[in-house]
Amino acid sequence: MKPKLHHYSLSLLVAALGLAGLAGCASMGSSGTKSLLSAAGFHTHAPATPKQQELYAAMPAYKVERVTFNGKTFYAYKDERDGVAYLGDASNYQRYEALAIQQRIAQDQYQAIEMERSMATGWYGAYGPYVGGAYRYGGMHHYGRYR
Repeated sequence: MKPKLHHYSLSLLVAALGLAGLAGCASMGSSGTKSLLSAAGFHTHAPATPKQQELYAAMPAYKVERVTFNGKTFYAYKDERDGVAYLGDASNYQRYEALAIQQRIAQDQYQAIEMERSMATGWYGAYGPYVGGAYRYGGMHHYGRYR
């Protein structure tokens, strides 16, 4: 019984992580990306100088880009709706990638658990309820004896 209990506990943990990942990023759209970037240590910056505004205008929106400015390399994500850029260095970007991978794994595991559950429900439910249902159709009397 302990292995089943352990499997059940692990499944609940994975489902909770998947839900947490989904709550943090409903569609892995801009709000999910912004949450991951913030968690990875990126900070927001509104372009202030004409040169920053020029760079900001040239960047594609809602995509993490590698940028070199004044001899420094950093990573930037343009949030066009809010008019800011999320800025981070190479270590922030590596952390962002690791968080994105972890989130994707959690989502995949959550989807696998949901698929397992829906397939099991569909399979067992195909014969109706067990009380007088599946056993009757399977040739077994509902008391467990053959007819």
